[in-house]
Amino acid sequence: MLRTHNCGELRIEHVGTEVTLSGWVQRIRKMGAMTFIDLRDRYGITQLMFSEEYNAELFEKANKMGREYVIQITGSVCERFAKNNNLPTGDIEVNVNQLNILNAALTPPFTIENNTDGGDDLRMKYRYLDLRRDVVRANLELRHKFCIAVRNFLDAQGFLEVETPVLVGSTPEGARDFIVPSRMNPGQFYALPQSPQTLKQLLMVAGFDRYFQIVKCFRDEDLRADRQPEFTQIDCEMSFVEQDDVISMFEALTKHLFKEVRGVDLGETPFLRLPWIEAMKRFGSDKPDMRFGMEFVELMDTLKGTGTFPVFNDAAYIGGICVPGCANYTRKQLDELTNFVKSQQIGAKGLVYAKVADDGVKSSVDKFYTPEVLQNLANAMNAQNGDLILILSGDDAMRTRKQLCELRLLMGDRLGLRDKNKFALLWVVDFPMFEWSEEDQRYVAMHHPFTAPKPSDIPLLDTNPADVCANAYDMVCNGVEVGGGSIRIHDAQLQAKIFETLGFTPERAQQQFGFLMNAFKYGAPPHGGLAYGLDRFVSLFAGLDSIRDCIAFPKNNSGRDVMLDAPSVVDPAQLTELKLSITEED
Repeated sequence: MLRTHNCGELRIEHVGTEVTLSGWVQRIRKMGAMTFIDLRDRYGITQLMFSEEYNAELFEKANKMGREYVIQITGSVCERFAKNNNLPTGDIEVNVNQLNILNAALTPPFTIENNTDGGDDLRMKYRYLDLRRDVVRANLELRHKFCIAVRNFLDAQGFLEVETPVLVGSTPEGARDFIVPSRMNPGQFYALPQSPQTLKQLLMVAGFDRYFQIVKCFRDEDLRADRQPEFTQIDCEMSFVEQDDVISMFEALTKHLFKEVRGVDLGETPFLRLPWIEAMKRFGSDKPDMRFGMEFVELMDTLKGTGTFPVFNDAAYIGGICVPGCANYTRKQLDELTNFVKSQQIGAKGLVYAKVADDGVKSSVDKFYTPEVLQNLANAMNAQNGDLILILSGDDAMRTRKQLCELRLLMGDRLGLRDKNKFALLWVVDFPMFEWSEEDQRYVAMHHPFTAPKPSDIPLLDTNPADVCANAYDMVCNGVEVGGGSIRIHDAQLQAKIFETLGFTPERAQQQFGFLMNAFKYGAPPHGGLAYGLDRFVSLFAGLDSIRDCIAFPKNNSGRDVMLDAPSVVDPAQLTELKLSITEED
């Protein structure tokens, strides 16, 4: 070994010990006849001391080194004269008597410190340097600890970890597939799996009973802070279960993870279960952030037809939120909120506000309503003196609720109500089975086509598919969907009926999913499961704004790996071998 100890290990009790350390030069401080170097490795930092009086040759050699040199030293542990209470090793230093430069280093393009001067693109290009920073490394250590805790818990519950293929058939129902050409089968393609959905169901048919896998998944879709083209799921499936069984199992796993990894005890109380329609009406989202209130209040009875404001009188939906203590908002601040909701991203036509004060309610639509109506508004909102009421309306209730949701989240941020160290978890249940696609002019599955409908709703498949509820459930934490699942269809006839409702011809259903439907004919057990988004969960535990910072080598917002320069052009010989050609668009 090139070291006897690591750089985070030495303490006051090691004084007088001869040690050998190896690591990277974090910082060099030249102080006349003495030079101090902070030596860093994965475990911490140890201060090294070089003295011109003690060893002039070694002192000169140390002064010629630069940041990020890889070195090995041997020396004696001494008690520091000026101690550093911010370092675990701050009571000691090593008086160096041997120095071996293992590798010289170029000056890095940014400082390898927690508060670095490198921008996102630069750090991603030199990600191997970025990973040396404590704050980034800690995220990956947290991810490791999270995965170990998952495996330990599920193993104790009888789950088997089974790997499934990465090269599968394309099933273009949902997000776009990444496709891979096959050299041995010219003109044919594999797809990278969006999830192991059908494969884990086949494992249930095979009798494995309880399966899990920490698995890479791939979706060719537009990126954002919580989305990458390749991501990791904790994929799970169970046989002979109903919805309550799955929810109870993975609620227990979640509480275990919070306690073991994050040190947060969520208690014995079951998580709230909120029906989808109630979540949409109260928060405008199927992943509501429950760390704060500001629930929606529908104001149709209060404002429609009770005054002469045409926007409200023509609206299909009027809703508001009460923002505590913000009646002192200036006109400039209110204009900023109006511009926010009218932005292309949100798409509202405007914003109405009302301020509640001792002398009554002052509104941006005062001239259209009597003081009595405005007081009724304050009463309906349960507004107190000093509160600000913000109101949106529109001709589509769901769309307006989603716009109001964005406004609610903005105000939650402004008031500091979305504390990253506070956690609010719930289950959203009773999702619609289908949603109508204007683009395709047909129903599409809200989750996926293997989700079972509520048994009582099966007759509605023939009469009113829009009213069918799915036997599905999502776990939400702090406004983020961290997991989702469902009870699956295990009957070939019901699965065929769902495909028919989704607009599949029998031939297309057989072509794409015949392997699964045929498997059901050989005795499929009732089964269900759930998949956690590992990246999202770890980023919540770490208090991150983006999942990129808990992934070792992430892609940027354009789906590029700027470190590897991928995707890239391939050699024409490879295309010829695959019998592919590229045509340029006009």
